[in-house]
Amino acid sequence: MNEPLIEVTDLTKYFPVRRGLWGRVTQFVRAVDRVSFKIYPRETLGLVGESGCGKTTVGRSILRLIEPNGGSVIFKGEELLRLPAQQLRKLRAKLQMVFQDPYSALNPRMVVLDLIGEGLEEHKLVKDQAAKRDRVAELLEQVGLSSQLLYRYPHEFSGGQRQRIAIARAIALRPELLVCDEAVSALDVSVQAQIINLLIELRQKLKMAYLFISHDLAVVQHISQRIAVMYLGQIVEYAPSGELFAAPRHPYTEALLSAVPVPDPDLRKERIVLRGEISNTGIPETACRFVFRCPKAMEICRKADPPLVLVNPEHGVKCFLISGSRSGDGS
Repeated sequence: MNEPLIEVTDLTKYFPVRRGLWGRVTQFVRAVDRVSFKIYPRETLGLVGESGCGKTTVGRSILRLIEPNGGSVIFKGEELLRLPAQQLRKLRAKLQMVFQDPYSALNPRMVVLDLIGEGLEEHKLVKDQAAKRDRVAELLEQVGLSSQLLYRYPHEFSGGQRQRIAIARAIALRPELLVCDEAVSALDVSVQAQIINLLIELRQKLKMAYLFISHDLAVVQHISQRIAVMYLGQIVEYAPSGELFAAPRHPYTEALLSAVPVPDPDLRKERIVLRGEISNTGIPETACRFVFRCPKAMEICRKADPPLVLVNPEHGVKCFLISGSRSGDGS
């Protein structure tokens, strides 16, 4: 493979839990705990897991919408976590995000022309109002909307149309990496398919890379070349999309895939039911994060955090049940 577009190493974000009259910090929630992965130019990396596993925090930390506690994020040779605010602001044109809720992501007091055109003006990509209007009209048509909608407000659109506007706003600055945070989960199923196909088309046309965050494995399989599975702030398995679905190796991945509906009524598969809730509470830092819910847990899982082992050069698994060649780094 060529050089990665973005390389994330040991990304960490802990949130303090405060209790008592004086708000004393009593513990920390390990939302993102030493996460590492790479995204290559023009590819889509799917990041999946249950709600609360830290997926959104990873996406926001990479873009520094929230400040991580540690780690490294290198984008085209630039260390994003150490960039001063002024330099980061200039680089943000190349790193954009599509948020989960199309209803709250758009300012209700702004018309479409200003919603999409604001970034163009901020980064001086248009010279006057006429150029801004022409560029926004072009972007609307790129995402499947009429250029006649420039002066409408968000409340005049459906959820799918709002998400198209949000996508148009994100691609306006010609980004090289687009973080899609549950970009279709708030939409009807029929609209989801349209938006997913639009994202695939735009990635190919504009030569972007995606970090596609979702809890829906079927959607992630459709759009992603590679998939990373998260559990309680850690990546527990990563592999090419086809290989992960054909031969999952981590018990958590196996459980997730067993819950994906199969369209063939004659094909039945055994459902792996996980007991308990996803929670950091009571799990020692030295233990496997999945130990209390894992149907295959061993004594060593309670005493040590398993290393990420390479099954092959593109498939890594964080589990003591796996024997592989060497430790992996999420590449």
